[in-house]
Parts: sequence; structure tokens; C-alpha cells
Amino acid sequence: MQSTTIGLMAQRTLSQPEKKLKLTVNSQERSVVAAADTPLLYVLRDQLELTGPRFGCGLGQCGACTVHLDGKPIRSWITPVGNAVGRKITTLEGLAATQPGNASNLHPVQQAWIDEQVPQCGSCQNGWIMYSAHRWQPFATRRTARFVKH
Repeated sequence: MQSTTIGLMAQRTLSQPEKKLKLTVNSQERSVVAAADTPLLYVLRDQLELTGPRFGCGLGQCGACTVHLDGKPIRSWITPVGNAVGRKITTLEGLAATQPGNASNLHPVQQAWIDEQVPQCGSCQNGWIMYSAHRWQPFATRRTARFVKH
């Protein structure tokens, strides 16, 4: 196997024993069987069948694999699943549920993406939406605070 980032990750993953891990994904407790150093992306896509995060560049730079871990964007391709145990994982599929009182099935950033016809090929849209949703939250809080009477 070549000495590339992907090759090294695969070699490491293949040498670790698999075990049962409990994850909180999109506000649901889920159990998976994986080596602790398996990329979180593989577990989300292959075992939990969540297709929002995608494999992109293989280096964690393009953002296609972005998910929220405890509310902050991370690259799931370079994050071992063991690092996510006991923490809250949110994928594109669970993003709308993060908004209190949201009657829609979409996060406001997802709705804006549709309204403004942003997508083109779609391969990197997960990363852009997840990062934008993270940046949108403080703005939404400040905006709401200005208009709420105390």
C-alpha cells in the first residue's frame, strides 16, 4: 500500500480491533461496531446510512465530509469515530432539528440554499451548508435579541 494519507489511515484502521461504540447522531442514540480509529465518515455513511457527509478530497480540506460535533463543524473523514463517543453529532439530515420551534423540515440555511438556487454539482454542498449553519447561529441569536422586548 502506498504511503499516502489514505493508505496510512487504512493500514491503521485495519490493525485495530472492532468494538461496540455508542454514538448520539441527530439526537438519537445509535450503536455501531467499528475500530475506534475508523474515520467517522465511514461509520456515518456505511453503518448508519447517512449520505449528507461525503468523501471529497481525502485530506479533510474541501469540507464535503463536514458534520457538527457538539455544535462545531469538524471534518468527519479525519476524525476517528472514537473521538465522537459521548458527544453530539449532527449531520445534514439532522440539521433542521437543531432549531428550536422549527416547524419546517429544513434549517433556514438549507431553505436559503433552495430559494437562491445555490447548488451546482452538489458534491461540496454538505460542507458549505454545515459550515454556514454553524456561522448562522450566532447571527440569528443576535438578530433575535435585538427585536425581543424584555
